[in-house]
Amino acid sequence: MLDTHRSPSYSNSFLANLQWRGMIHDITPHIEAQLNKESTAGYTGFDPTGPALHVGHLATIMLLKHFQLSGHQPVILIGGATSMIGDPAGKEAERNLLSEEAIRYNQECINKQLARFLDFTPGKHAAKLINNIAWFRDFGFLNFLREIGKHISINHMMAREFVKKRLEGGISFAEFTYQLLQGYDFYHLHTTRGVKLQMGGADQWGNLTMGIELIRKKTGGKAFALTTPLITKEDGRKFGKTEQGNVWLDPTMTSPYEFYQFWLNSSDAEAMQLIKIFTLLDQQEIASLVQAHQQAAHQRILQKAIAKELMIMVHSKADYIRVTKASKLIFGHATQADLLSLSEQDLLTIFASIPQITISKAQLACVPHVMELVTTITQGAIFPSKNEARRMIQEGGLSINKAKIIDPYQKPNWVLLQERYLLILKGKKQYYLVNIA
Repeated sequence: MLDTHRSPSYSNSFLANLQWRGMIHDITPHIEAQLNKESTAGYTGFDPTGPALHVGHLATIMLLKHFQLSGHQPVILIGGATSMIGDPAGKEAERNLLSEEAIRYNQECINKQLARFLDFTPGKHAAKLINNIAWFRDFGFLNFLREIGKHISINHMMAREFVKKRLEGGISFAEFTYQLLQGYDFYHLHTTRGVKLQMGGADQWGNLTMGIELIRKKTGGKAFALTTPLITKEDGRKFGKTEQGNVWLDPTMTSPYEFYQFWLNSSDAEAMQLIKIFTLLDQQEIASLVQAHQQAAHQRILQKAIAKELMIMVHSKADYIRVTKASKLIFGHATQADLLSLSEQDLLTIFASIPQITISKAQLACVPHVMELVTTITQGAIFPSKNEARRMIQEGGLSINKAKIIDPYQKPNWVLLQERYLLILKGKKQYYLVNIA
């Protein structure tokens, strides 16, 4: 079974747990009675428009995780069909359409990421992953009009907030009808798999209630919806983005080190909210962390707790240990072994802003001693003169790959990082990365 890292106590109901975490935005009536009556199947959808999920998806993923840990069954709908159109909710312009091949590849990548959060082991509460291409692929246009179109009025569709926002600038018929497709997803899952609840972000409320309306009109059955608030930064910007773009859950798109630093850099006010939404820590644990943080805010206790929980959940405990060692490099408290354990991606990420000097393998092979390397071979970029280099080395002000150099004429015996880099520290803070091309 999936290692959930922490299994919180759910003495309260699923809804009570979400309530104190601040994870409920809108909710239809009578959900609690349904959840108390029986183990319930509930779903949320992800459009495979990219090869990875990002931090912006995390709140919805955590909804599913809490749902499963509370004894219910999470269903994940991959929008293989609907992603060919694109959801207009929250968008100011129409998205580029993807090919089936690209969508299939993206789905495979997303499947692997979701398996980090949810338990797909066969059983009563096992997570299920379904692609809506299964029922839309052969769904003809005339059948679409008969099965869906005649049950929903244009007035009802025009009343959607996201439609109103897009009308002035223009919205295609394809995007306009997206809400019907998502509504039919809910209807199909309800009638074929007994799914009674749909969950999503606050911007999805119109699409969610469209499904409830369709279920009511076609079957007379009851269905429910729940949304979680859209999370923003203190300045109102969309959460989960940096100047470089989205913070991805895929380590090849956002390195574990960058991911760790993203959470460490959150403000105190943000951390108070994020630790409830993005971790499985229970109410008592969080209260203790908040109290400790308020007594010593400079230690960034909340930010470190969030970063640890998410590093282990999204990546692994080994990655968490590795990035904390990497963080020490910035402050000069790491060992040579810590440095050698870094991946090339993390090494380049950590030291992206420091000067980089390129020399050839032939030049390195001809280096007679340390002083020649840090002066002539590196063209004075580190030390402009040999006298300055000699004096600083003798005073203990130079290290190569975290090993202190005290002899200016020490012969080269360095182990290259990733077989091509040397990290040189001059004084206490001046780093240089030598790239052996």
